[in-house]
Amino acid sequence: MLHKYKTLRREGDQEIVIRKSRFIGYGTPVASEEEAIAFVDKIKKLHKQATHNCSAYVVGERDEIQKASDDGEPSGTAGKPILEVIKNQGLKNVAIVVTRYFGGIMLGAGGLIRAYADGAVAAIEGAGAIVNVLHREVAVDVDYTWYGKLENELHAREYRVENTEFTDRVTVTCLPVEAEADAFIAWVTDLTQGQAVIVKGEAVYRIEGE
Repeated sequence: MLHKYKTLRREGDQEIVIRKSRFIGYGTPVASEEEAIAFVDKIKKLHKQATHNCSAYVVGERDEIQKASDDGEPSGTAGKPILEVIKNQGLKNVAIVVTRYFGGIMLGAGGLIRAYADGAVAAIEGAGAIVNVLHREVAVDVDYTWYGKLENELHAREYRVENTEFTDRVTVTCLPVEAEADAFIAWVTDLTQGQAVIVKGEAVYRIEGE
C-alpha cells in the first residue's frame, strides 16, 4: 500500500462556458476500473442529450490502468487532455467526465484541447483534491492510573486518536502514521513502563491535515 497519495475527496462537479459551449466537469474517487466505468456510464445517462461526454480515469497504486475517451470529438482533443490533467496533478484512483453542450462556435483542435483540460480542472475543483496518508490502528489498553498521562502525551505529540473505550480498563485506539507505527509502540511501552497491552491493527487511510 502507498504511504501517501493524492486523490479526490468526493464526487463533485463544476461548469464553465467557453465560446458559448457549456463544459461540465465531473470528478470522483474510485477504487477500481469497474467503479470508474460505472461513473462514466452514469454521467452519460445523465446527459444523454449532450454533444459529447468525454472521459479519462487513472486507477492503481502505480497508475497501472489509464484510459481516455474522446466520445466523438477529434482524436486526441478531449480524453487525452483530461488524462494529462489527472497525471499532471498527481491524482490517483480518480475518474473524470467532461460533458459538452455545443454552443455553435467551432473551437478548433487547440481550442478543444484547452477547453477539455479546463473542464478537467473544473471537475477537480468541484470534487476537491486531498492527500490520503496511510496510518496504522494501534489499540493501547491501560489501567486508569495511566490514562491521564497517556492522554496528555498523545495530545502533546498530536497523535491521532480514533476512539477511546472505558470499561474496567481504558482502551485508546491510536492512528500513528504507518511508517512510524513501530516507533510509536516503543514510545508507548516506555511511557507506560511496559504496563500497556498494545495490539497492532489494520492499516487505514486518513486525510492529511484533518
